[in-house]
Amino acid sequence: MDERDVYRAKEATKAAMQSAMKKGPLSLVLIIVAILVVFLFFRPWVQVGAGERGVVLNFGAVQDTVLNEGLHFRMPIRQKVAIMDVKVQKAVTDAASASSDLQDVTSSVALNYHVVPDKANVVYQTLGVEFKERIIDPAIQEVMKAVSARYTAEELITKRAAVSEAMRENLAERLLAYNIAVDAFSIVSFSFSKVFTEAIEAKQTAEQLALKSKRDLERIKIEAEQKITAAKAEAESLRLQRANISQDLIELRKVEANLKAIDKWNGILPQVTGGGAVPFIGVGEIQKR
Repeated sequence: MDERDVYRAKEATKAAMQSAMKKGPLSLVLIIVAILVVFLFFRPWVQVGAGERGVVLNFGAVQDTVLNEGLHFRMPIRQKVAIMDVKVQKAVTDAASASSDLQDVTSSVALNYHVVPDKANVVYQTLGVEFKERIIDPAIQEVMKAVSARYTAEELITKRAAVSEAMRENLAERLLAYNIAVDAFSIVSFSFSKVFTEAIEAKQTAEQLALKSKRDLERIKIEAEQKITAAKAEAESLRLQRANISQDLIELRKVEANLKAIDKWNGILPQVTGGGAVPFIGVGEIQKR
């Protein structure tokens, strides 16, 4: 409803009120009631909620005007307003594709998107409101096949971030042509054939065993080096001890041993039969000194 239509409606209402006032209070009441009934029946207003846009239709023809959030007036019978949701929506889609090494790949992806608010009328005119099944799901399928074909099955796992970004960029470019903006894209899961999955598990197991063997070898090598170092230190200690032993030190040790024997002697000579010299340990050596 443009300003001229609103002005004409106001003028008609004003004229009816003035005419009713001339005819009397009863006629005025009847006219007011009639206006209220017509007003409520035709509902010449529309409310656009938060995160929505209103598409104006004149006898079914989409207009260039897009109504923002709030209350708007429309021309009854002539105009109709279709509500378009422009909030961020989420689409989860399963897609089947093949990798560059011809492995079957089944993936589940999540896409966050929204209709470009200023182009809500174009989307309504060209796609309608059920555009997810018509545009978004097929676009995801196509992008998944195109991007997966660039990577091997193993790279789809190891380079997941790069794969996800490539898919997001492709989808954003495709959907923007339909006035649909991509907010976020993520790969929920990848799944492969049973044979390939078992091969990956076997490879990972082998890599883990090889890593464990390498660590064990390094540990054994370190322990051996520690033992060699300890043996060298002990040998060097013995060498130094032998180098410090002199003849005087040997004689001193003998004297110390004799003195300890004398300290322990109780003064009783041993009884010896059949003649012979009386043994006395170390006496001769003591006299020499």
